[in-house]
Amino acid sequence: MNTEKTRAPGLVAIDREMARQHADALASYEASGDIVCKAAASLKQTGKLLLLGMGGSHAVNRAVEPLYRAAGIEAIALPLSEQLGQPLPLKGRTIFVTSQSGESAEVLRWFDETGGTGDTFGLTLEGSSFLARSAPSLVGVGGTEHAFAATRSLTITFALHLAIFAALGEDPAAALAILRDPQTLDIAPALAALEGVATVVTSGRRLQGVAEALALGLTELSRLPCFSLEGGQLRHGPMEMLGPKVGVILFRGNDPTGPLVTAMAASAVETGSPVIVFDGSAEAPVPDCVTLKFPPATGVAAILQMLPVAQALMVAFAAARVENAGTPVRSTKITRSE
Repeated sequence: MNTEKTRAPGLVAIDREMARQHADALASYEASGDIVCKAAASLKQTGKLLLLGMGGSHAVNRAVEPLYRAAGIEAIALPLSEQLGQPLPLKGRTIFVTSQSGESAEVLRWFDETGGTGDTFGLTLEGSSFLARSAPSLVGVGGTEHAFAATRSLTITFALHLAIFAALGEDPAAALAILRDPQTLDIAPALAALEGVATVVTSGRRLQGVAEALALGLTELSRLPCFSLEGGQLRHGPMEMLGPKVGVILFRGNDPTGPLVTAMAASAVETGSPVIVFDGSAEAPVPDCVTLKFPPATGVAAILQMLPVAQALMVAFAAARVENAGTPVRSTKITRSE
């Protein structure tokens, strides 16, 4: 008798979040209101941006950090915990504090210690949260994400940043088209390539923030020590760890850093590591890699087209290894202690 494996409740919860993420992200973009204009005006005035967050929120900040720099904003993303311990000066900077719950311990302490500033803005999914009460905030549509491992919250937060970029004068059309018609790709070859690995390292250049978001989710769901290293950092020594038991997932966009990702993919293949490339470039596939090919894109559009496919791979990878994937055993969805 053939019996079908019952899907873990935690993964079912993630499935629900992912199923609604694009609709909620579009609605969040459209409902961004006057706060987005105030945030953009602040950025134009200060020319400097400090992005603060923890966990998946910090990964989003890392992903948009180079995009704000490309828009002429001197942007830096720091974990809130680092800002609390080794703070950068706040004066003369626009500050974006990101927390999907708006209730993380570090968020509460940062406002308690600093009081915020006149150029502080929040990005959150919960309009009644501490963060939304403490600073003018962009609030995503659909309410709090309940499933463990961020999926919908990431997509919505990227849509909120897209609204800010649009207010700064950038064209959002390509990214909005992806939200309206997200692409699905066959992840089976990538999943098969990772079948025998004991860990995964993710990496990128301009898309490094997306790599970091994927590594975090892989670790949270599979409970394996998956992690992320920016492409240059991976090249400077840590390649010693590569081999058949270490999977490599790379992100390549249609930007000037693409050839560096290409070179890393070729080098990783030589080590015997299975290599998967999320490829939104116009370049040819790298030989002996599993390539997940997207239309050429950069910026928020590149992020949004790759993210749901990366999420699907993350969930499938964990489901193959952990019986109760998606149910945390050492963590909570909202981290209330430091």
